[in-house]
Amino acid sequence: MNNHKTKKVQCAGGIVINDLNQVAIVNQNHNSWSLPKGHIDPGEDKFDAAKREIYEETGIVDLEFIKDLGSYSRYRIGLDGNDDLTELKTIYIYLFKSNQKELQPIDPNNPFARWINYQSVSDYLTHIEDAKFFNNSLKLWVK
Repeated sequence: MNNHKTKKVQCAGGIVINDLNQVAIVNQNHNSWSLPKGHIDPGEDKFDAAKREIYEETGIVDLEFIKDLGSYSRYRIGLDGNDDLTELKTIYIYLFKSNQKELQPIDPNNPFARWINYQSVSDYLTHIEDAKFFNNSLKLWVK
């Protein structure tokens, strides 16, 4: 039995694809890879938060909205790589297209971003729930 309280937070982000069918992924704190996403600020809507977080974590300004991919929930990643049960995230994901070549993160906690071929993305994603959501959403956009 655990005695801690679980904080529920709302996050938003995106799957950003380019003309080469590559997807932007971001590194967090030098120890995990994920899709660009983050907390929704007070008064901010989910879509605007997704665009802001993508910009902060990848530097992408040239975003073309394609579709809403829905949401999923997972615990945040703890420093030991396991689930941190103190925070349960509901993550809203949108699909975007971008022709921007260079990824230049603005957020110092997300030091790296890279384009990865879409078939390999789930191999990079640290959290199993991120990989599951990504794989399930592939059928919604891969031709």
